[in-house]
Amino acid sequence: MNKPQIAVSVLSSDFGHLAQEIASLNISGADLYHLDIMDGHFVPNLSFGNPLVKAIAPLAMLPLDAHLMVTNPGAYVESFSQMGVKYFSFHQETVYHPHRLIQEIKAAGMKAGIALNPATPLSTLDEILPDADFILIMSVNPGFSGQAFISNMLRKVEHLKESITAQTLSTLIHVDGGVTADNARALIDAGADILVSASYVFGSGDYARAISNLKNA
Repeated sequence: MNKPQIAVSVLSSDFGHLAQEIASLNISGADLYHLDIMDGHFVPNLSFGNPLVKAIAPLAMLPLDAHLMVTNPGAYVESFSQMGVKYFSFHQETVYHPHRLIQEIKAAGMKAGIALNPATPLSTLDEILPDADFILIMSVNPGFSGQAFISNMLRKVEHLKESITAQTLSTLIHVDGGVTADNARALIDAGADILVSASYVFGSGDYARAISNLKNA
């Protein structure tokens, strides 16, 4: 049975005790730290940027996975690379020249990903899917943690996996939004490789158990 990687979204952690939270997550069985970068323009919320990423990076024993929900993702490439970010995803809806940005991300030594909002069709990836290292499917509308999973995103994940397989690509599928132990197995069966979890893990009271529940759903 396939087991996914789990990317834990730091946005739902207790920022007042961030070092303790990171220390707990380092030994929780998680695979990645997911960093939700929001600018208050592309999404109706403002989260954090370079200063907090810089604070997290030396504490983290897991790779950093930055999800840029901003109108100018290219402005973060150099600084995030220097801080050790491994995965860098930007929204297809915000970038006029995604091929160029993917090349910049890869040249900076990071894995390049494209994120799609729930209403953005997979057809927008037709000419760029082979260039991306991963695709991030939003299963809620981005901007806030704790939203309910949009069930028809399962079909979107299935169709994306079919396209990846048909082209014999190694592109990974991330799924972000409303992921819980109740829908994790369905997402894995649909083709998801990495599940992003926020409120499910941080609201559980036992991070290791919650992550195990997701991996073994």
